[in-house]
Amino acid sequence: MLASAEEIICSPEYPGNPFANVWVVIPVFNEEASLPLVLNDLPPVGRVLVVDNGSSDRSATLALQYGATVVSEPRRGYGSACLAGLQAIRELTTADRRPDIVVFVDGDYSDHPEMLPELTTPILEGRADFVVGSRMLGVREPGAMPLAAVFGNWLAPFLMWLFWGASFTDLGPFRAISWQALEQLGMSDRNFGWTVEMQIKATVARLRCEEIPVPYRRRVGTSKISGTISGTIKAGYKILYTIARYRWLTWWQR
Repeated sequence: MLASAEEIICSPEYPGNPFANVWVVIPVFNEEASLPLVLNDLPPVGRVLVVDNGSSDRSATLALQYGATVVSEPRRGYGSACLAGLQAIRELTTADRRPDIVVFVDGDYSDHPEMLPELTTPILEGRADFVVGSRMLGVREPGAMPLAAVFGNWLAPFLMWLFWGASFTDLGPFRAISWQALEQLGMSDRNFGWTVEMQIKATVARLRCEEIPVPYRRRVGTSKISGTISGTIKAGYKILYTIARYRWLTWWQR
């Protein structure tokens, strides 16, 4: 079971836990088979928010059983779920009690939640504001990423480098960012453009950005995006549209 921030701070089991003020946001849509695995592998953190994006299965119920806070966001879309998680953080805390770091991780168990310490250490040590777990730099299980996804996760970083000088290799969903930096970005995308929007805005805002290699495995269940032709096309279009839109909005920069 997950530990709350108060349990971490007060319990001798977690003396001086460096992740006591790290909050985790997990967007989920029908992930009852994989979500318990994700929650089990997370190290003790301040709080875990599972954002239920309209699930029809037991995802929300299981999240509560594992000690997470459930946030309901019926408006479908990955970005909508992430934005709901951020709004929940604002509502659950006061201005002087925000988390230091927010970590985003998918609920399908394709990421490795146990690597949260490696992901957040550059921020905790003051070396970075934003850290992306790069699947391109890490070891990918065969079949974990279809060829279209591999190509898309090469093309988008290449365009970000071409237009803004960004040095990313991936749009990986497993990422950590300081709360202060996250608020500065003013995130707004409600679906497939969320990850690339964050990386573009982080580059334009001159945040200190890093990547670390992370392993990636086949997700539990069927992908709602890369596992379908329509999902792949929609995601690819939105990512390219987002890049083009922000290139137009920031044409004088670089």
